Amino acid sequence: MKVLVCIDDTDNAYSKGTGKLTAEIIEKIEERKWGKCFRITRHQLFVHPDIPYTSHNSAMCFAAELDKSHINDLTGYVSRYLAGHSAEGSDPGLCIAVPDRLSNPDLLIKFGFRAKEMVMEKKDAYLLAGKLGIHLSEHGGTGQGVIGALAGAGLRLSGDDGRFRGRLKIEAPNNLISVHDILTRPDVDLVRSLQGSVLDNDELIRLGEKVKTVLSKGKSILPVHPVGTGAPGEVRWETCTKEQLKIF
Repeated sequence: MKVLVCIDDTDNAYSKGTGKLTAEIIEKIEERKWGKCFRITRHQLFVHPDIPYTSHNSAMCFAAELDKSHINDLTGYVSRYLAGHSAEGSDPGLCIAVPDRLSNPDLLIKFGFRAKEMVMEKKDAYLLAGKLGIHLSEHGGTGQGVIGALAGAGLRLSGDDGRFRGRLKIEAPNNLISVHDILTRPDVDLVRSLQGSVLDNDELIRLGEKVKTVLSKGKSILPVHPVGTGAPGEVRWETCTKEQLKIF
């Protein structure tokens, strides 16, 4: 079965981030041969003075394909890992959702997008999780991270939000590479402009400061922005800057 695992608020200003902790959990799951895990997405949530967060208020989510006999093993193990490895002063929350068991997945998705625009409350998160049969638990501090954990799962389920964790390591002469060669990688489905156009295979891309993919329409997309006029022989596209990636 497919499951979504989302974690929020496990760190403090001096500890490793939630993304690193999530990557460790993936390693442990695969070491135990419970199933196959997929890439982590970072989901940006609402930033507001009433919301405590360490740096950016973002949740980390990954999908996994598990034998259904291991769902309880997964839930118990991740719960214990968060309780034992989250940083002092953090408010960790855990969400584990099985998409095929959701009676109304749109409710979860809508919760996720609301959490990007407004202050949400723990009671609302628990009410929705109970209604949909989603595992939601807190593992220290105030447990406020359950809000972000539930929201992140909804955003991942939407297939249309978040940046994949980590930069792509692409070797290319003079930092120039064709779309065709980029698409030979298993971690890129499309190269698309910020305006929404899908680039042809023969287009050349200049690799910029931060080569990252984002989740859009259920695919791993490498976003690029125009840098040239389209004159013959001129490079027209470059990967997005850190600031440009903030919209995802």
